[in-house]
Amino acid sequence: MDRKIALIGGGGVRAPLVIFGVDEATEALGAAEMVLYDPDQERLAVMVELGKAIVAKSGGSLRLRAATSAEDAIEGAHFVLNSIRVGGIAGRAADERAAIDHGYPGQETTGPAGVAMALRTVPAALEQARLVERLSPDAWLVNFTNPAGLITQAVTRHSRVKMVGICDTPTELFHNIAKALGEPLSDVQCDYVGLNHLGWVRGVRVRGQDVMDTLLTSDELLRQLYLAPLFDFNMIRSLRLIPTEYLFFYYERRRALHNQLQQGGSRGAEIQQLNQVLIDTLKSRLTAGDGDGAVATYAAYLNQRSGSYMKLEAEGGSAFDPDVSLQVDPFRTATGYHRIAIDVMSALTGAKPATIVVNTRNRGALPDLPDDDIVETAARISLDSIVPEPIAPLPDEVRGLVHAVKAYERAAIDAALANVRLTARKALLIHPAIGEWSPSEALLHNMFGTIDADGECLCQGPMHGHLHA
Repeated sequence: MDRKIALIGGGGVRAPLVIFGVDEATEALGAAEMVLYDPDQERLAVMVELGKAIVAKSGGSLRLRAATSAEDAIEGAHFVLNSIRVGGIAGRAADERAAIDHGYPGQETTGPAGVAMALRTVPAALEQARLVERLSPDAWLVNFTNPAGLITQAVTRHSRVKMVGICDTPTELFHNIAKALGEPLSDVQCDYVGLNHLGWVRGVRVRGQDVMDTLLTSDELLRQLYLAPLFDFNMIRSLRLIPTEYLFFYYERRRALHNQLQQGGSRGAEIQQLNQVLIDTLKSRLTAGDGDGAVATYAAYLNQRSGSYMKLEAEGGSAFDPDVSLQVDPFRTATGYHRIAIDVMSALTGAKPATIVVNTRNRGALPDLPDDDIVETAARISLDSIVPEPIAPLPDEVRGLVHAVKAYERAAIDAALANVRLTARKALLIHPAIGEWSPSEALLHNMFGTIDADGECLCQGPMHGHLHA
């Protein structure tokens, strides 16, 4: 019970949720201390204080502190959680705006904004991985940072750290399928295949019985699988595949863009507004010593954010629409990043071995891709071990898309490491949600040359301002 857990990006708005999860699972994790680091020390202080209020409210024992440096956080850690956003939420909003202005949907991990996020984030993620190599070589690096599959691939290819990428998108869909069927999740088996933010369920069984046709033939059941109306049910039936939500930005690009134009903004811009109100309110409540009020403010923020997810892109709605907030306890929901992170770490300590969908080296599990490629797949996780389970080849309907996205990921990693404009333009060209050469130059200029009202470049890291010719 003396393990240290580090969170890089501890000033982020999801940090308190992760703190809650770690505190709740201290026994399985053997965790005594959680150390948070963020270059924004003011934000970091707010999240650490909120975290302490959350631990106190739940009667937990987890010790929390803010680190003075990334090295301070990482050294001696058993797990290093990485959840960073280079350029901050303002950078996301600017990238999404640039994509929309050029005629593409604005979304943080797919399309032009996703390329920009990858180009900025790869160097920073590798820098932090090398700190883990040097200061805690036996630690597991658990990657929350988006685009999660691409970042996990870059780090595993170019460092020696033990790493796993996590995302709650697949498990969220599994829970929704089980709920729609009226069955406990433990009795439902979903056959999942794909990459991060590019995955499909191609088979569903309940206690061993195939129920895929039951799902596919029922509009009512399919309607319950997504928070917003994303896909035409006949499309799902024609594919005989249930897509995860991010396929919306491939299968319904025109609709996504139309709704963003009609609404006049992007999800990133709305989150920027929500975050500013959250931080201001948290500061006020924590300064007044109202820890319970701060926790309640944070829970309401999570419910507003989660309840409005994909509403803008699918319906032209807004996070500020009335009655959009969920009415749940966001700390104790069955899904979410904090849940899958705790499940993965608890399995890696040997306390609770489990089969979980994660981003990990293929190692022959999916015959369509090389062994060293990162895939999002079910893996058996036990003490210091992640072994992907063998799965059937990709269906014809999605094989080309998966190969194209994986080729884009490799090109984007190369571009980020070389810092070369031509390679970055090639990544944009290869990306199947972009696929054009002529707009790529202006897109790169707009995304990497954006200046805010204070004259500061919104992007950070090796690529800010320009790419080498």
